Amino acid sequence: MTESLLAVRGLSKHFVSGNEPVPVIEKLSFTLGQGQSLALTGRSGSGKSTLLNLLCGLELADTGTIVMHGQVFEAGGTAVLRTAKAWSALRRQHIGVVFQDANLMPALSLLENVRFRAQLAGRDPANSEDWLTRLDIGELAHRYPDQVSGGQRQRAALAMVFAMEPALILADEPTGSLDRHTSDDVTRVLFDLQARHGCGLILATHDSELAAGCQQHLDLGHLNAI
Repeated sequence: MTESLLAVRGLSKHFVSGNEPVPVIEKLSFTLGQGQSLALTGRSGSGKSTLLNLLCGLELADTGTIVMHGQVFEAGGTAVLRTAKAWSALRRQHIGVVFQDANLMPALSLLENVRFRAQLAGRDPANSEDWLTRLDIGELAHRYPDQVSGGQRQRAALAMVFAMEPALILADEPTGSLDRHTSDDVTRVLFDLQARHGCGLILATHDSELAAGCQQHLDLGHLNAI
């Protein structure tokens, strides 16, 4: 039986527009086991990015419970500072987040970005260049983000995530700005390395082919999440 990595129970989140509450996530529950993958789909505004933010503590839920990597987060708790510190530690050491725009530090080379992320997670940075090589950009290791293409930056972002050896990867439209050929390459590498290293994976995507590569599928639009 697959050990649970993430459990979401009765999760809800709303924002305010014109003094009126606008529900984005309502009473959502699901689980993700170690080594499993989940695709989040749904039209723009259905709550995909919001859910990813909730799952890494960048936003806090109104109601519900998140059990992440053995830690329990109850919505509405009074220990706000302690909760923020716990989420920060998880993001630093166990949750790798891949943004659509790669989110590299422009003053650092690709290799320095990967090394920094590994060290921040308390991992040995010795394999940082090897991760870039596995992602077919080893020859670009000493270039800066503005000296490479969008697809190459996205590969570097993936190298950063894998170098930190996360328990869970959260990816928000990781191929959304890429051409089909580059998207296919990045997708292949992402699933291959995720399966090889046994981490969990949650993808928010509009790409049906990318979603089809995941073991589980959660359509937030179908769930009337907004």
